[in-house]
Amino acid sequence: RVRRGLGLPPAPEPAPGLRYAAELKIDGLAVSLTYERGRLVQGATRGDGTTGEDVTPNLRTIEAIPDRLTEPVTADVRGEVFMPKSEFARINAEREELGLPLYANPRNSGAGSLRQKDPAVTASRLLSAWFYQLLEEPPAVDRQSAALDRLARLGLPVNSDREPGLDIEGVMAFTERWREARHDLPYETDGVVVKVDRFDHQQRLGMVSRAPRWAIAYKFPPEQVETVVEDIVPYVGRTGTLTPVAHLRPVKVAGSTVARATLHNLDEVRRKDIRVGDTVVLQKAGDVIPEVVRSLADRRTGGEQAFEMPAACPVCGTSIVRDEGTVRHYCPNPSCPARVGQEFAHFAGRGGMDIEGAGWKVLVQLIQRGMLKRRGDFYRLTIQDLESLDRFARKSAENLYEAIQRSRRRPLGRVLNALGIPQVGETTAIDLARWATVNVPPGDDWLRRVSAFLREIATAASERFEEVEGVGPTVTGSLARFFSDPATADVLEDLADAGVEPEAPALAAATGEGPLTGKTVVVTGTLPGFSRQEAEEAVRAAGGKPAASVSRKTDYVVAGEGAGSKLAKAQELGIPVLDEDGFRRLLAGKGSEGG
Repeated sequence: RVRRGLGLPPAPEPAPGLRYAAELKIDGLAVSLTYERGRLVQGATRGDGTTGEDVTPNLRTIEAIPDRLTEPVTADVRGEVFMPKSEFARINAEREELGLPLYANPRNSGAGSLRQKDPAVTASRLLSAWFYQLLEEPPAVDRQSAALDRLARLGLPVNSDREPGLDIEGVMAFTERWREARHDLPYETDGVVVKVDRFDHQQRLGMVSRAPRWAIAYKFPPEQVETVVEDIVPYVGRTGTLTPVAHLRPVKVAGSTVARATLHNLDEVRRKDIRVGDTVVLQKAGDVIPEVVRSLADRRTGGEQAFEMPAACPVCGTSIVRDEGTVRHYCPNPSCPARVGQEFAHFAGRGGMDIEGAGWKVLVQLIQRGMLKRRGDFYRLTIQDLESLDRFARKSAENLYEAIQRSRRRPLGRVLNALGIPQVGETTAIDLARWATVNVPPGDDWLRRVSAFLREIATAASERFEEVEGVGPTVTGSLARFFSDPATADVLEDLADAGVEPEAPALAAATGEGPLTGKTVVVTGTLPGFSRQEAEEAVRAAGGKPAASVSRKTDYVVAGEGAGSKLAKAQELGIPVLDEDGFRRLLAGKGSEGG
């Protein structure tokens, strides 16, 4: 078609000057950014190609998108915002544990994240972007491949998995190579976009309606395989939720061998009519999460068995509960061994109290020996208790004991997140802590007073939980149950009895104002007075945004001992660099002198 439009001889005759640029097709949300004199002034979704949705504040939260280009140019750039596979898997794992509906794929998740009303929600999703089109007047380049190189020089992220200067055989080879290799990428791609490289050729070929004659998208067929469901086993999670998991005859799909796939809940099993013994079609949702697509009913022999949720917990024997209007079956027994072990692991984990050395094998021993029955029991352990554990010498016991003592002073948001309240994730826990701080000013016996406040709200005025940012009726109900249930209501009081004294969010964080409001801070290297998480929480408490990488959007870099490439990049970009003393002064609102 291209040869015909350009008046060139048909294949296989030579076509002098005709070359194609091949790029991977990113399965994301198309966006258009406007830069004036090098500064980002507007960002919008592409919409119908003419009218889109202004999402500028949300786009500014994406680390990959620069606020300022390397040159003071005025231009429109177009590209795709996407959710990396790892972030999609993390969010879905968290939602499944909380009993929430799972997101279908990274594309929809990324699109929904970008369209959030609150940019802070977008920022929490760790989106990224690739750009592929540059519109400048007058044009600075004459080919698509050169435009991609210029986008990169301007500081915009451009996918390196591209190839210029191809003939049609080269395009076909590129497509075949990525048909399998795409499974190893950290982002989702659903095909290849092929463009005539020269812009003068593109202009001669023109458009049909809104579709260019000089470009085409080839979509990869989804990779699906067949396998057999050998069993369906319900697993009990941290919140007591029973999740049916298909045990499959091992099969390779999208680059790895799969032997299990979650079926999410009983309603989903019935909707897809999945039975033990069925031959099923399997794929990876977003090329990440194994998903049973459908059963092949015509392969049934009559020996297949329908799955039913057990009436009693498979671990502790407690009667299973299903709340009206929900898809969730759960074990209500807070002492269920399956729940207890995972609850303690969550409590001691990175997002909670961050007790270094309290791994699964250690927790199992402590639980089995009766040393851990409640969360406060962590803080009642002695060095002698820990030394009695298998494979624990005196030094190991002392190290774990010291790690437990250090965790007594975690921020209140971390303490609340560590409790594993159903429907309450890290962001909601931080918001709940800020709200509680406004209502219960810090002071003597603060954690006990916060506990009493939350219990009173739960039992007498639970609708007040909706004063917390982002909390609606579902989370309100979960908070009310947790802080009114005799089995869990006094967990904070127990921690207070055990000597836990959480740090209060700074008033600036509770009111949305502080010395770092609107500022992005990167912490790198080792700081004697802060762990990495503590430093980032201090930034957040002061109203700022902690970031993992240095870019032109970074306002400060805090560099400790062993700071490497991030420090070098900050110096290259002229970003203020602070030592620990300078960081403390900044947090206190006393200036930003570098170290």
